[in-house]
Amino acid sequence: MNSEDRVVHPDKNVLLKLAKAKMPFGKYAGYLLVDLPEPYVVWFARKGFPDGELGDQLKMVHEIKINGLEYLFQPLKG
Repeated sequence: MNSEDRVVHPDKNVLLKLAKAKMPFGKYAGYLLVDLPEPYVVWFARKGFPDGELGDQLKMVHEIKINGLEYLFQPLKG
């Protein structure tokens, strides 16, 4: 197996849904998850993500932010 065989390609539909998902509560209620400040997302990573879809989405946002991949969402927003 070469390195190209191990590349993970994200599901486009998951990314589209994530690009439009909003924070449902708290200080940043109404913000797009991908627009949440990185320190806030890191705080969730330390304290624990919520259960369910929101938690899964916040985990993805955390990975995207800590790896500097926010630019992936620019063409998807709006």
